[in-house]
Amino acid sequence: MKQFRNRALPALAVLSLLLGAQAAPAFAAGKAMNEHTVMVGGAPMYPSKNIVENAVNSKDHTTLVAAVKAAGLVDTLSGPGPFTVFAPTNAAFAALPAGTVDTLLKPENKAALTKVLTYHVVSGRMSAHDLTAAVKRGGGKATLTTVEGEPLIVMQSGKQLWVQDAQGNKAQVTIGDVMQSNGVIHVVDKVLMPK
Repeated sequence: MKQFRNRALPALAVLSLLLGAQAAPAFAAGKAMNEHTVMVGGAPMYPSKNIVENAVNSKDHTTLVAAVKAAGLVDTLSGPGPFTVFAPTNAAFAALPAGTVDTLLKPENKAALTKVLTYHVVSGRMSAHDLTAAVKRGGGKATLTTVEGEPLIVMQSGKQLWVQDAQGNKAQVTIGDVMQSNGVIHVVDKVLMPK
């Protein structure tokens, strides 16, 4: 029995090394295929994570994350979705009139904050390709109904996508197709405002 054990251990060690060597590249290749990341705000955005799990890592979206938390939308945007989110950067929020963000973040203004945030969200997963196709079908414009209820207009200039809000302001999609487990994020350079 001891003799069998002594022979079996080296054979098992060699077998495990061979299997490990073959399994590791397959796992790494599979992970790389499934986890094609996009860098946003200095952090990789993982398609296996949800919108909130990724957004909290972006240095460019700390104001948006604080607003989502203040509006009580963390559970919603962590849910199954899918959602298409037009995500304004910190610079976009900073460009609003002085005091706007501070006012919206106050507990008594939660309804107004929720209205603004849900105006940036569309039900379903719409990639840049989907948005471009919708613009072409619409003869140069596509109207999307937001979760808030009011429309957003998507347009294209060259290869660049733009989103127009209810007040006529236009935001450029600066980073598109940031895939999430529960949707997709398109980073925009302006805060979109409902009526």
